[in-house]
Amino acid sequence: MSASGGSFITVEGGEGCGKSTLIKGLLAALQAEGRSVITTREPGGTPLAESVRTLVLSPPEGDAWTPLAEALLMNAARSDHVEKKIRPALERGDWVLCDRFSDSTLVYQGVGGVSRDILLAMQSEVTARTRPDMTFILDAPPEAMLSRRTARGTSDAFERRPIEFHRKVREAFLDIARNDPGRCVVLNAELAPEALVDAALKAVRERLVPA
Repeated sequence: MSASGGSFITVEGGEGCGKSTLIKGLLAALQAEGRSVITTREPGGTPLAESVRTLVLSPPEGDAWTPLAEALLMNAARSDHVEKKIRPALERGDWVLCDRFSDSTLVYQGVGGVSRDILLAMQSEVTARTRPDMTFILDAPPEAMLSRRTARGTSDAFERRPIEFHRKVREAFLDIARNDPGRCVVLNAELAPEALVDAALKAVRERLVPA
């Protein structure tokens, strides 16, 4: 939590797990309590970072970035995002709800084969003191989330990867949660949207809202 009273909440998880739906629900609930809240996403959040998002998620047909190149691009976008949007908002006392952050780079590019030491070194330089106060990890079997992605009718470079990749992604997120229980809260992504928002709000009120 920033000195001005804002909190930084990130929402993580595999493809199709409902991050956007949860963020919309949290936004409405926190605003109803009179809080100033902004929502953002990664990669993205600023004009430059959104340009990187397009490069990473929609490379030219038949082409693909190496995992290390992906990690470098993600961190370039994150540096701009943190400096221009996230830190200024927290310094104003706003609450920031972010769809993905540095955990996603540790997971996706780590599963891709980039050394954890390299990823952590980049993360330390890029995020510096800007660390989430709370991270929700939305968890469900990737097979269950596949139907959601199919129904949505869109796909990107990560969504199109084999199911085994998504299984490893799931386990890597759960590993982060096990190693950082003070920050991370694992939620069942198969809950109905209203129940998922209620569970997240309960955690926010217990951990971040002063009594």
